[in-house]
Amino acid sequence: MNTCRNIKKLVTAHATIEGAGVRLQRAIGFDDPYRYDPFLLLDDFRSDTPSEYIKGFPWHPHRGIETITYVLEGAITHEDSIGNRGSIENGAVQWMTAGSGIYHQEMPEGDKNGSLSGFQVWANLPARYKMMEPRYREIKAENIPEVNEKNGVCIKIIAGTYENTTGPVTDVVTSPEYYDVFIPAQTEYLLHTKKENTVIFYIFAGEGTIVTEGDKSEIPPRNTKVMNRTLLLFGEGDVIKIKTAKESLRFLLLAGKPLKEPIAWYGPIVMNNDEELRTAYEELSNGTFVKQGKQ
Repeated sequence: MNTCRNIKKLVTAHATIEGAGVRLQRAIGFDDPYRYDPFLLLDDFRSDTPSEYIKGFPWHPHRGIETITYVLEGAITHEDSIGNRGSIENGAVQWMTAGSGIYHQEMPEGDKNGSLSGFQVWANLPARYKMMEPRYREIKAENIPEVNEKNGVCIKIIAGTYENTTGPVTDVVTSPEYYDVFIPAQTEYLLHTKKENTVIFYIFAGEGTIVTEGDKSEIPPRNTKVMNRTLLLFGEGDVIKIKTAKESLRFLLLAGKPLKEPIAWYGPIVMNNDEELRTAYEELSNGTFVKQGKQ
């Protein structure tokens, strides 16, 4: 018998500035780093004003995490210390595993109208993989499969498997699920999830209602209305019931099995203890941070 997940936490993304002056909305990354385990950060960088994003994210290091960038409008040019270069745009995804250490830069540019739209997620790496060899994957939109239901529901699968359809990113250490979900107006849909996973929705278009049961939710309304830039963290269960009325709804689904490991995090580096963190920053200072490729 299916158990409906209730809403454990509801937050609205907050404005912040990152990189060389990029204005964005942050939905994960301000509060308890263990709350969304294994996910550490979710940034929403939608803007129609080039001055808010054009300075981008010049060269900077990462260690101990994976960064996932999903671009809907505009483009982001990428370059890193292990020799990868490319540009992602129009529904493409960049999945970078920093592992033992990498330098990279991400420089955005708008489309013909000056619009940039997309998201970046940081996923933590388990302790035994923190120092793995860095790697990089670029996935074009046409290689991201879709599950299309008869009622008009469309689920783009970047990573994970839904209804026997598997996304193109299959060699990820933590086996996360990353979907782009569209639910048309006047629709009720039951979305199935793995019982053991942390499950997160990030709404970025339209509005709808999450149908909850009983009184376990921390959110007072039994049926919670959600809209643009709302993030939902769900409690235990294996299904989520979603209803739309006059508007359609579109959101990211992030899901993954919690690592339940200590987190030592400062800036772009996430390790398991303070000693590992100090070592990383000492290596940044003395030029030994990157184990593969160029410093």
